[in-house]
Amino acid sequence: MRLKSEIWVKAYLRRCSRHGAMGVVVRHGDDDAGAIYIKVLRGDGQAALFGPAPAGLEGADFDRRFAPLFKGAFVAEPEIQSRIDKEARIDGDLWLIEIEDRDGRHFLGDDLLG
Repeated sequence: MRLKSEIWVKAYLRRCSRHGAMGVVVRHGDDDAGAIYIKVLRGDGQAALFGPAPAGLEGADFDRRFAPLFKGAFVAEPEIQSRIDKEARIDGDLWLIEIEDRDGRHFLGDDLLG
């Protein structure tokens, strides 16, 4: 059984804070099963976006796994926002977490595929 979205987000924000990064919930999705997207801002106008890994991949059915949504990871921030807007039109229950870290760290550890 997968951990509820709200609990996962709270733990993730604590992890980011513990490493000195600022993290905020920009969009609050469904507490139980909302898809979680993570936007990492470097401060130079570049950002990366991580979203749910495709279903069926190893561990993705029980644990939350993430994949970068842009090749090369960091792109101009307007490209990221356009993708988020598109995803939100499809899934109104999604979460958006923004992490500000000048080094561009995502703090996903083993949860990141790739």
